[in-house]
Amino acid sequence: MPWQIYITLIGLILLIDLYVFQGVKTLIRSLQRRTRRIINGLFWGISIYFILAFSFYKLAGPSMISSGVQRWTAVFFFIIYVSKLPTMLFLLADDFIRLVKWLMHRQVAKRSQSESKQISRSQFLAKISMITATVPVATLGFGIVSGAYDYRLRKKNVIIKNLPKAFDGIRIGQLSDIHSGSFFNKTAVQKGIDMMQNEKPDIFVFTGDLVNNETSEVKEYKSMFGKLHAPLGAFSTTGNHDYGDYRRWPSVAAKKKNFEDLKLVHKEMGWDLLMNEHRILKVDGDELAILGIENWGTGRFSKYGNLAKAYLHTDEIPAKVLLSHDPSHWDAQVRPSYPNIDLTLAGHTHGFQFGIEIGNFKWSPSQYAYTQWADLYQEGDQQLYVNRGFGFIGYPGRVGILPEVTILELVRA
Repeated sequence: MPWQIYITLIGLILLIDLYVFQGVKTLIRSLQRRTRRIINGLFWGISIYFILAFSFYKLAGPSMISSGVQRWTAVFFFIIYVSKLPTMLFLLADDFIRLVKWLMHRQVAKRSQSESKQISRSQFLAKISMITATVPVATLGFGIVSGAYDYRLRKKNVIIKNLPKAFDGIRIGQLSDIHSGSFFNKTAVQKGIDMMQNEKPDIFVFTGDLVNNETSEVKEYKSMFGKLHAPLGAFSTTGNHDYGDYRRWPSVAAKKKNFEDLKLVHKEMGWDLLMNEHRILKVDGDELAILGIENWGTGRFSKYGNLAKAYLHTDEIPAKVLLSHDPSHWDAQVRPSYPNIDLTLAGHTHGFQFGIEIGNFKWSPSQYAYTQWADLYQEGDQQLYVNRGFGFIGYPGRVGILPEVTILELVRA
């Protein structure tokens, strides 16, 4: 974090807290003096904690702070300051009203004694602002306690035009975006794994982001996820977080070793990691191609994938399923250049871990960043399924867009 950003961040914390504190003072001024002191101490104590935490992070460096402390400090900072935004809006509205009244009073030549007095901050707006501030705290808190591991089994039939007869009814189990470095409840994670195992899919696939930043994150969970197998094979691919691109490494060699270790973990779990390659599945003489590429995403995301290499020598295979972590790859390369790829399986978006899903209605901020962000999409004879993700990153919870275990049944047209 450059010094300019650090100073700006500390300045913003102080400005927000000074402004919101005016509303807090208004709300608690009728309370006993001791109670007011306790509330004031808690308010400024939290602010001081964040300032000291960011200062220590800046001076000592991230290596001196455990990843758990870093993660939870960031989470609480996010929740607390998001909750202060509606408070600021109400207080700004009150200040705006006061300004308008003051300007109007200046136009009046003769004011009454009551009008000449300074207009006090509205008790009503102060109370409403404080009540409103509890809504994001309660919502985001509930998302951590309840939503983070509230796995949902989602089943879809996928009609494929050229699907060979032997593969009619084949079931693919998909997980995506495990992000093992974010987990804080192994028992809950096991329930999601059990959900997949109980479905007994014919093929198991994982579409990237096994970790957040480092391969070491998956150590405690390797044996758990290693139980996910299927009769026709378990196949996986990499996501943008698997390469260690989002942290500093002491050397290029250290980063390279981290990625090699990650590939080894896939092998140890019994997952066939497809690195711009394919596998041909054969059942009763019929064939189905499973293609898998390294991460490829539009915009700022890494483009390690090579679809041409993975597709090579699969022209004669009647049906093809592609594993590609980032759904933006579908519109960018798959549909325009590879019309014979029938089904693409992706993840990456997490549905932003926040939104609304009621029946067929879906909304999430994710839809403003990704054309395809959750569930099944179709253009012509090609289809894309975007998994909402098994894990989470950043905010350790989910609100509305819940973690998913997917079963896709291939159906012959």
